[in-house]
Amino acid sequence: MSDDEFRGLRRAADYQFGGGGGTALFAGADALDVTHTSSGRPRQVHASDGRIATYGDDGRFRLGLAGGTRLLDAFDGPRHRVVVGDESEPFIREGRNAFAKFVQSADGALRPGDEALVVHEDGYLLAVGRAELPGSGMDDFETGMAVKVRQGAED
Repeated sequence: MSDDEFRGLRRAADYQFGGGGGTALFAGADALDVTHTSSGRPRQVHASDGRIATYGDDGRFRLGLAGGTRLLDAFDGPRHRVVVGDESEPFIREGRNAFAKFVQSADGALRPGDEALVVHEDGYLLAVGRAELPGSGMDDFETGMAVKVRQGAED
């Protein structure tokens, strides 16, 4: 991977996840394996701990569990987090969606379509996915999908 491509990935992550997102996801270019589309655009970013992210056609990252873990470690709560309890944990780990009924708290800055980290109330990562409701209202809703889970953290 070229230095320009590495800096571009970091810039895109900083834009999407806020300051420090690029450094959290992409610590060093040497440890990353990037696959490209036939046109040469980055598609998948992998590291030794798994898939960090997929780079979408819209220029936004879709997090993998490795990327979610890196953001969770780098950012203090509640940034990018949706917190759930014991009742929904086994289902979310399997990759099922997180419903508003079970949300205890959420980052108020989350908007529908943003990448979200579904976290247990004890602080560990259960899944990564896409927010379907605004974070400011997730814990107020009684029905509906809060996060469309993309990948669960099965044991």
